[in-house]
Amino acid sequence: MADRSIHWNDVYTTKPHDAVSWYAPHLEDSLALIEALDPGRRASVVDIGGGESTLVDDLLASGRRGLAVLDISEAAIGFSRRRLGEKAGLVDWHVADVTRHDFGGRTFDIWHDRAVFHFLTDPRDRAAYVDLVKRSVAPGGHVVMATFGPNGPLECSDLEVVRYDDRGLHDQFGDRFDLLGSRLIEHVTPRGTTQQFLYCWCRVDPRREPA
Repeated sequence: MADRSIHWNDVYTTKPHDAVSWYAPHLEDSLALIEALDPGRRASVVDIGGGESTLVDDLLASGRRGLAVLDISEAAIGFSRRRLGEKAGLVDWHVADVTRHDFGGRTFDIWHDRAVFHFLTDPRDRAAYVDLVKRSVAPGGHVVMATFGPNGPLECSDLEVVRYDDRGLHDQFGDRFDLLGSRLIEHVTPRGTTQQFLYCWCRVDPRREPA
C-alpha cells in the first residue's frame, strides 16, 4: 500500500488553500446537517479529511466543543492550526491515514466526511474505513458522508475516485446504519465548474451489535 500522505502533502504545499477543487469558504451543507442532527450542540464531532476546511472554525464559533479533526496531510493540519491560533487547543488533531488509524477507544456522536471516502478505490481500504466507523461512533450516533454522486467526476487531484448513489453508499456500511436521508448538491469549484456531491446521513442503530 502506497504512502498516500506524500501525495496529499504535495497537494497542500503546492496549491493555495482556496484553489483546490473541493474548496468552499464555508461548508454550509455540512453545517446545516450537523445542526439538524444535534440542535442542542452537545455532540462530539470528528471531521475526517478536514484538511484546510473551515468547518472546524464554524463548529467552534457555534459553541461546540469535543471536536476532532483527522487528515492524512501534516501540512493541511498545520495550516488549520495556524489559522485557528489559540483556539486550536480546543481541538483534538490527528495526522493519520484513516484506513490505518485508531482513536484509542474514543467515540464520537457525529462522524463527518466530505470528500475522503470516494478516494478509497480498494475494497480493503473501504472495509478498514467502515470498521473504524463502527468502533468510533457511539450507539445512536450519526454518520454524515459526502462523496461524488452518480454524475460526479471520475477523478480528482490526479486520482481515480468511486462515485455513489445513496443506496450504493449505504451498502458499504451495512444494516447497522439506518439511512435517514440523502441529497445531491452541485459544488461550484474555484474555477467555476461544478461537481455533483451526494450527501447521506445515517444513524447507528443501538439495538444492533457491530458485525
